[in-house]
Amino acid sequence: MRGLKDKCVVITGGASGIGAATAARLVEEGAKVAILDRDADGCDRIGREVPDIVGTFRGDVADLNEVQHAFGNIIIGLGGLDVVINNAGISIRHKFLEITPEDWNKVVAVNLNGVFNVAQTAARYMTEHSGGVILNMASTNGIVGHPYYADYNATKAGVIELTRSMALELAPKVRVNAVAPGYVLTPMQRAEYSDAMLEAVNQKIPLRRHAQPEEIASLFAFLASDDAAYLTGQVYVIDGGETAGGLASR
Repeated sequence: MRGLKDKCVVITGGASGIGAATAARLVEEGAKVAILDRDADGCDRIGREVPDIVGTFRGDVADLNEVQHAFGNIIIGLGGLDVVINNAGISIRHKFLEITPEDWNKVVAVNLNGVFNVAQTAARYMTEHSGGVILNMASTNGIVGHPYYADYNATKAGVIELTRSMALELAPKVRVNAVAPGYVLTPMQRAEYSDAMLEAVNQKIPLRRHAQPEEIASLFAFLASDDAAYLTGQVYVIDGGETAGGLASR
């Protein structure tokens, strides 16, 4: 990708899964990458797996004070801030009638409030300096209905509208887009499947397989790069055709 070499990049939730794959890809592209994650063990692991990252920083995106403190240290460590990938998120599988206020607040705090906290903190720096790119993690769950994840789905729909609104207000200095994956076979996801369950889900996806984390990372890399310089305010679905066919692909 053009224009990623020496770019200063922060990835939230970057210690595992899609975030870790994105960190590895951007390091490969020559970017200077820092991870913000609340998982201490995960931070240690990604530091070993991707030794060329600039550093890992502990922090909970749901806590604005922690985000602001962490970004102060990260910007010093990186020497600037060009790209933020707002990847941190959680989900809890439960029926709508069984969602407790505590669970609802927990999911909203990370998936929506956390995205806001990080995006606003980054945007304030970027608008005062040379601009930048903010990429938010959405989901096909924020576009079409999915049972058992009402709280998660609501947050991802919120992220999509937040992305569009940010793009309008922050242009032309800051580009803002969202990535909406469908099924992604992270190690954690694979551990929850039997072989039969995995195959059953794959048969509902037109491409007959889950995405690999590295494929989502490739989209993030493109959207962060100068090759995507005219792209802002959009939601990029990467789902193997899952949402293209309605009930046929569910």
